[in-house]
Amino acid sequence: MAQPDLPDIAAVTAEPRLYGFHATLKPPMRLRDGAGRDDLLAVARAIAAAAPAFDLPPLEVAAPHGFLALRESRPCPPLQALADAAVAWADPLRAPPDAAELARRRGSGLPPAAEANLRRWGYPYVFATWFFHLTLTRRLSSAEHALYRPAAEAHFADVLALPRRVSEICLFAQPTPGAAFILDARISLAG
Repeated sequence: MAQPDLPDIAAVTAEPRLYGFHATLKPPMRLRDGAGRDDLLAVARAIAAAAPAFDLPPLEVAAPHGFLALRESRPCPPLQALADAAVAWADPLRAPPDAAELARRRGSGLPPAAEANLRRWGYPYVFATWFFHLTLTRRLSSAEHALYRPAAEAHFADVLALPRRVSEICLFAQPTPGAAFILDARISLAG
């Protein structure tokens, strides 16, 4: 599907394109000393083996935290359970965030629950503060939002209500900071 012909569309979508069109279950992390890719792959396989495939509710264009994203139109408990498992089960392999990362995450201020998550899990938006989203843009100004949201709604109108079955999870790797993410492994869910 080609991007709409809008001013600065490449700039507005550059950041999410770096990460690829995906929904994050477990936020990106560095592995702790002594942990390797095989350890993480084993955890991902265990998560997938414990989770049956499920249907995702229809999607809609939304604007969480000022950026445009595709979100589920209603809560999806199996999706939340999968994200929760990914955070909790992979956590023993996670290196703690360094001071610069903590400062960056706290830069715009965090609500108390997000701050507690950052301290415990290394990321502010996990468990009850996590939300499914497929990022479309960077954070937008009000004027940009007025231009790009209707364009996104029109662009995705034919596909938002299509049925979607979640039957796999994927691991992505980032070879170096700032590099595009690459698909490392695709793992089928149990059912």
